[in-house]
Amino acid sequence: MEIVTGRLILREITWDDLEDVHRLHSVPEVDQYNTLGIPADIEVTREVMRPDIEASGKDPQTRYTWRIIIKNSLEFIGLAGMTLSGDKFRLGEIYYKLLPEYWGEGYATEVAKQLIVVGFDQFNLHKVEAGVATDNERSIRVLEKAGMIREGLRRKILPIRGEWKDNYHYAIVEDDERDY
Repeated sequence: MEIVTGRLILREITWDDLEDVHRLHSVPEVDQYNTLGIPADIEVTREVMRPDIEASGKDPQTRYTWRIIIKNSLEFIGLAGMTLSGDKFRLGEIYYKLLPEYWGEGYATEVAKQLIVVGFDQFNLHKVEAGVATDNERSIRVLEKAGMIREGLRRKILPIRGEWKDNYHYAIVEDDERDY
C-alpha cells in the first residue's frame, strides 16, 4: 500500500530499508520518547522490523509500517505506522517518527492527517488513536493540529530508558469535524 500526500510518499517498508530504519532508530533525539531504545547494531533493527515486514500482504493485514520519503527528492525522512484492531471496534493506532533535520517543517502533521484520512476512508475505521509521552510537546502539537482530542492519561505506562513515563491518549472519531 502506497500513500501520497502533497509533499510526501509513504511506502510499506521492505528489507531494502534496513539501513535507513537503523539510522533513524539510532538517533538519540528520535529515541527520546521511544520505548524501543537505540539498537545495539543493525541486527537488532532487523529483528525490530521483522514483524512489520512479515505483516505486509497478510489477509487481513492489521499492521502497516511505511517509510516516509520526500516526493521531489525521494529522500528518506522517517517512518509512520498504523495498527488496526481488525474487529468490531474498528480502531486504528497511528505513529510517526522523523529524522530531526526534518522536524518543524510540517511533515509529521501532514503524515498524521493523511493516516487519519486513510484510516477512515480506506480502512473503514470508527476511531483513530495515538499515544504520546506527556512531555513530548512537539508530538502533542502534531496530534492536536490533526484534530485529535486528548481523551486521557495513562500513568507510568511507557518504559523509557529505565523509567516509567506517563502517556496521553489522543483520538479522533469518524464523525468528528475535520478541516482536511
